Amino acid sequence: MTSDARRQRLSRACLTCLAEPGDRLLGELLRGRQPAAVLAAIIAGQLPPVTGEPPQGPDRDPGVVTRAMRRWAARAADMPTDSDLASWQRRGIRLICPGDAEWPTQLQALGDTGPYALWLRGSADLRFGCLRSVSVVGSRAATAYGAHVGTEMAATLGERGWAVVSGGAYGIDGCAHRGALAAEGLTFAVLACGVDHPYPAGHAELFDAIAAHGALVSEWPPGRTPTRHGFLVRNRVIAALTRGTVVVEAGLRSGALSTARHARDLCRPLMAVPGPVTSAASAGCHEIIREWGAVCVTSAADVLDHVGLAGDHLSERRCGPVVPHDALDRLTARVLDAVPARGGAGPAAIAVSAGVDMDTAICCLGALAAGGFVDRCEGGWRIRRPPR
Repeated sequence: MTSDARRQRLSRACLTCLAEPGDRLLGELLRGRQPAAVLAAIIAGQLPPVTGEPPQGPDRDPGVVTRAMRRWAARAADMPTDSDLASWQRRGIRLICPGDAEWPTQLQALGDTGPYALWLRGSADLRFGCLRSVSVVGSRAATAYGAHVGTEMAATLGERGWAVVSGGAYGIDGCAHRGALAAEGLTFAVLACGVDHPYPAGHAELFDAIAAHGALVSEWPPGRTPTRHGFLVRNRVIAALTRGTVVVEAGLRSGALSTARHARDLCRPLMAVPGPVTSAASAGCHEIIREWGAVCVTSAADVLDHVGLAGDHLSERRCGPVVPHDALDRLTARVLDAVPARGGAGPAAIAVSAGVDMDTAICCLGALAAGGFVDRCEGGWRIRRPPR
């Protein structure tokens, strides 16, 4: 990585500390500009002109700009350094940025409110993993009915090679993650706090399991604690990452309806599980079916009818990789060729055999794991064995 690339990456890390996620003004400033230039302008107290907007637009109002500058300046002392990034890397926390091989391009649908960068804890490749993914969300106060449906649906999706994305909360979110893990499927938790801050605390072990078999994802830097507004802001990322959103159980005021609204606004398939007409816990599901045009689904097969390609979910379990071998780029294919079929090999040995540097080998191994080509083992990495 060149020195300029490192500088731009550090600048994006700093911007995640300065501004709240989804800040449209900062998103406009980053449009067509280098992150380092935007950061330097913020530190100097002189914002560069915003392109593509009329001079008197709402985001050009001097009061808006002044308040934004004060908000960002108040956090300038918390900006990370290169040593901070290296320390987080040693703890298993990495940063991905727009333009990286692992960056999910579907996040472009969020426009100027998209993430400036994403912090991840876990080895799964986010872009590869979300090629075939569904967000499964719902109420924290889940009933036994909702917990059963959410767990079974997520487990079946995992068995059929689909990643499950949710928010890591109590209730339906936790059931969705556990269902995917029970089926040895891929799951991602999009958090409203730093990936090193387990919230809720009762899900600390669940988060460790997700990081071991998928990844924790956040727009907030390590160490940041959650806020009430942050949960609503992160919901747009859950909706944008996936091919469709399923609301398993939700009351009329459930935060899960925020994710559903983002999915609807992004024109992604929106689905809801019906419940008893007497259950207040399902009133939100019934409302989005009636008022928003959400599709009524009762099983994972119904979900895949709306998010999958015709016929690609008819088999009970996908026995092959998520993407074909021919679709791999040159470097990833070389790393795959260096992975042993028996025993196992560590990233260093694989990097030497493939003729690539360590960072490239680790990145490619994450992509290959998410794509279904390789597995972790006691000796490091090996070719994934087909299921019996």
